[in-house]
Amino acid sequence: MKKLIIASTSTVHGSDYLEYILPTLSTFFKKVNTILFIPFARPGGISYDEYTVIARNAFIKIDKKVKGIHEFENPIKALEEAEAIFTGGGNTFELVNQLYKNNIIDILKEVVENGTPYFGTSAGSNICGVTMMNTNDMPIIYPPSFKTLGFIPFNINAHYLDPIEGSTHMGETRETRIKEYHVFNTTSVLGLREGSWLAVNGSSITLKGNLTARLFQKDKIAVELETETEINSFF
Repeated sequence: MKKLIIASTSTVHGSDYLEYILPTLSTFFKKVNTILFIPFARPGGISYDEYTVIARNAFIKIDKKVKGIHEFENPIKALEEAEAIFTGGGNTFELVNQLYKNNIIDILKEVVENGTPYFGTSAGSNICGVTMMNTNDMPIIYPPSFKTLGFIPFNINAHYLDPIEGSTHMGETRETRIKEYHVFNTTSVLGLREGSWLAVNGSSITLKGNLTARLFQKDKIAVELETETEINSFF
């Protein structure tokens, strides 16, 4: 049975990396000693080693060890033997590119579908959807496909932002961009705000955190979903 935490962000304003969600992760990873970290999104272009240290320093606070997948000679075997998996945020295009380049996207999907606990933030959450097509990231590299892991039957727009009343910014809002997406595509999109996450247990998908999320479905009016909503009931 699938067990996932799909979080909009790794860091909320005024807190350290993963601090806001560590109590939840302590329970989620209760039976886990070592977490396999996938650092391929490498925010700001930092190295895999630097990114792994950041993750390691966060998880040590709940007595969990972290080892980067790049440290293994055989990444497929690393995934097959992993107690749990964490994929961090950064650039979704590069993350997906590396998953395909290293030939591990299929095995990652398989082990998580078979019950290996998975935690994702930002880009690591975007890949849990049907495709990565609702990422906010710049296309710095062209992955072989936009198709991702399909753990949930919709796409994620992480770090979802609402229009700011009185703002003079003339660019598109997130809602406008998602409406543009739905001119050409039918997959639903969940706007997941900072500090919110999805708890996935089998076919159950529950919104967690203190904020609502915004669900966009083609040819329908977007709806606000309250925390603790069973999102799977919409599909």
